[in-house]
Formats: sequence, C-alpha cells, structure tokens
Amino acid sequence: MPGSVLCSREGKRPLTVHHLNQLLLVCSLVLLIAVAAVRISSRSGLPSLLVYLAIGVAMGQDGIGDIQFDNAELVQVIGYAALVVILAEGGLGTKWKEAKPALPAASALALAGVAVSVGVTAAGAHYLTGLEWRQALIVGAVVSSTDAAAVFSVLRRIPLPSRITGILEAESGFNDAPVVILVVAFSTAGPIEHWYVLLGEIALELAIGAAIGLAVGWLGSLGLRHVALPASGLYPIAVMSIAVAAYAAGAMAHGSGFLAVYLAAMVMGNARLPHWPATRGFADGLGWLAQIGMFVLLGLLVTPHELGDDILPALVIGLVLTMVARPLSVVLCLVPFRVPWQEQALMSWAGLRGAVPIILATIPMVEGVTGSRRIFNIVFVLVVVYTLIQGPTLPWLARKLRLGKGDEAADLGIESAPLERLRGHLLSVTIPEGSKMHGVEVSELRLPTGAAVTLIVRDETSFVPLPTTGLRRGDELLVVATDPVRDAAEARLRAVGHGGKLAGWLGTEGANGHRT
Repeated sequence: MPGSVLCSREGKRPLTVHHLNQLLLVCSLVLLIAVAAVRISSRSGLPSLLVYLAIGVAMGQDGIGDIQFDNAELVQVIGYAALVVILAEGGLGTKWKEAKPALPAASALALAGVAVSVGVTAAGAHYLTGLEWRQALIVGAVVSSTDAAAVFSVLRRIPLPSRITGILEAESGFNDAPVVILVVAFSTAGPIEHWYVLLGEIALELAIGAAIGLAVGWLGSLGLRHVALPASGLYPIAVMSIAVAAYAAGAMAHGSGFLAVYLAAMVMGNARLPHWPATRGFADGLGWLAQIGMFVLLGLLVTPHELGDDILPALVIGLVLTMVARPLSVVLCLVPFRVPWQEQALMSWAGLRGAVPIILATIPMVEGVTGSRRIFNIVFVLVVVYTLIQGPTLPWLARKLRLGKGDEAADLGIESAPLERLRGHLLSVTIPEGSKMHGVEVSELRLPTGAAVTLIVRDETSFVPLPTTGLRRGDELLVVATDPVRDAAEARLRAVGHGGKLAGWLGTEGANGHRT
C-alpha cells in the first residue's frame, strides 16, 4: 500500500514505496542514458567504459547529482560480481578454433608477461614518482591486467587475423587470475618472505580453477545438450547459472574463480548448445548491464577535487607501463613463438586497461593499506587518460600495420532445439551476407543420411524446397537431424558456408574444425 514501510533500521529513514519508486526512476534513467551513450562511444571509437565512468562522476560528489558515496567494500563486492558476468560473456564468445593455437602465447603473456609488467611498472613508480615499494608493487600489479572488452569495443570495425584476436582474448581471460592473487598478496599486512611460495600459490590456484572450470563447463554442456527444458528462455539462464557456479566452486576450493568461470563459459560456448543465438544475446545484455552498473559505481567512488595531486604520477606511471613494460613483456613472451613484429606492435599498444584495474584498486582500500586512496586515484586517472589516447588510435594503427584480414566467408548462424521425444534436433540456419552457401542447391549440401532441409523461409514466405532449389543470402533453413548425425550435419552446413558446394572435395573444414 502507498507509503507503507518496506524496511527500517533502528527506526531511521524507513524505506517506503514512494522512495522505491524514486529509486527505480533514477536507475531506469541512468540505464537509458548509458544505453544511448553506447551509440556515442561506437561513433567516436572510444571504449564505452569512459562514458559510464563519466555518468558516475557526474552523479557523485562534485557533480550535478552531489551523491555522497565512499563505500569501497560495496564497490568491490559488486565489481567482483560484475566481473564474473563479464568473464562469462567473454568466454561464451571465445571461439576455440581461434583460441586453441593462441593458448601457449596467451598463457605466456598472462603469467610471465604479468610478472615483467609488474616489475617494470613498480620500479618506475618507485623511482620516478617516489611511491613506497609496497604501494608501487600494488600499482604495478593492479594495472597489469588487460581488458578484452575495452580492446574489442574499438577494434570491432576492423577484423583482425585470428591469431591476434585469439591471443588478446585468451590473455585477457587468463591474466585476471594471477593479477588478483598478486594484488591481494601485496595488500595483505606483513612482508612476503619467500617469493617462490607466492609463485607456488599462484600456480596451485590457477590449476584448481582451470580443473574446476573445465569440469563444470563439460558437465554443463553435456546436460544442456541432452535435456529438453520446457521453455527456450530457460537455456540462457541455465548457461549463465552454470558459469557462475563454476566461479563459486573454484573460489570455495581455494582456486581461481575468475579462471574457472572463463573456462567453463568457453567450453559451453563451443559446445553447440540449444538455442545458442538467444543465449548469446542474453549473455551480451547481462554483460552490458554489469559494465554499466560497475562503472557508474566506480565513478561515484571518485572524488574529482582530490585527483589534482595524482595526475602527474599517473601520467608518468602510465607512460612507463605503455611504452616500456607492456612492449617489453610482449616481446619477451612472443619472440619464442615467432610472432611478426607488426603483430607484436599492435598487441603492445592494444593492452588497454578497463574494469579490472579500477576494481582491484579497491582491494588495498578495503584492507586499509597506507596511501590506498592515492593508489585508487592514480589508477583511475591512468585508466581514463591512456584509454583516451590508445582507444581511438588502435584502428588507425591496425590499418597502418596492414593487419586487417581480407574478405572471408561469413559464418552461419545456427540455432539448435532438441526434439527429445523424437530423438532428434531442429536446426535453424541463417545464411548471412558473404556466405558461400549462396547459390548452392539443396541436393549439393550433401547432408548425412538422417538429416534433411524441411523448410525454407525467404522474404517472409515459407516453402518446402526441392532438391534443385537454390539457396540465397538471407534465407532461413529448418533442418531436421537425428541425434546420431546432428554434429555431422552442422559441421557439413558450416563447411559449405565457408567453402561452397565443393566443400569436402577441396578438404574444406567446418567452423568447428572438423574436416568434411
């Protein structure tokens, strides 16, 4: 009922329905502004994180909202939850075909590269800005984690070779875990007596997290592929729930929950789950919501009038990180893999910092480390300034280095729904622009026995095709496949989409890496 008290603590400022309505109105307006800001960021080439941070700063103290907010512990908890969602969304979008060849190089960057970056950046922060060694090490560790969301938000208009995208995606998914461990270790009271003990703890936590993530992802994908849920909308919820469960299981087992959630999501993302386009859309929406809420909160936590004295140290540390630490770590880690210098140069410049560093900067604040507020301010300024510099110049650098890949056949959009009672699957196949399936006749698909094209939707009209019916771009095919040939049917469809009617005769591989 209007005006009724929803909750009260010690009889002070009870929360009423009127207050709840006001809160919902403010939240909805913030979300609408943030969604509209995505359009601005896409046109300008700037990562959207800067727009969301600006919204938070504008709402906070010294801004038009004048909201007094300084709860670093709450920001850390919400930030961790948002990172779980963001890593899950990133894992679901990682293609195993691209990530598999890049795993050794990405692992080297996520481990040895982080160590080099932390050491060089901490030395620069100590000797050039006068930070104490503990503070310098915390800053070096905090800013050593890259953010794939920030990188690809400005590179989405320029397709890159699969090796570059695979390394950058895998690195950003892997390096969060060791960086979190380092920041927590440096922020804990007392000296670190034996560095090799810390390395052993990092290795153990990563191994536990990887094992749990792979196991949860495999079991989850197995269950979702063989159990028909009563509503298609339950599949996206189930996928995200399994990914979050992987994080919880990894953390409770004293492993890396961040690595567990990323690997579990990557396994499920490459398992050809039912209703996959809907799942990807749901995860993408949750990822955006997590980023918006997280960055607005981080912006609220900033006190702009306190940043003045920390701007110069932030610029100096950022210069050391961008021009020395990151390139040195890339060169040292990638030389053994014979990566061309052009790709090394782009990956050196593509080490954007986004959500993770600012959230990790709240850890020393919660732990009560001396000078933790200054650490947070330095990290905040560093992320904002160097994202403004690196973000818009990344596409330009990629073009100058001639790293945009040529025209390739577009991958098919295939959605699968299990037909449990018929022991089969209904595949919904969308033929995109650029697909080499255009012009192929139905009989030339050469689907395995037990699979057939039952219906074609073209220009909002559906019809049953003949063997001689030619396929066109924009067509939606409904393919029924029995359970034993479901994977072979999808592999064949993807192979034709990439190689045309001669796929198989020319040894063309499907998008999942299977030869046909």
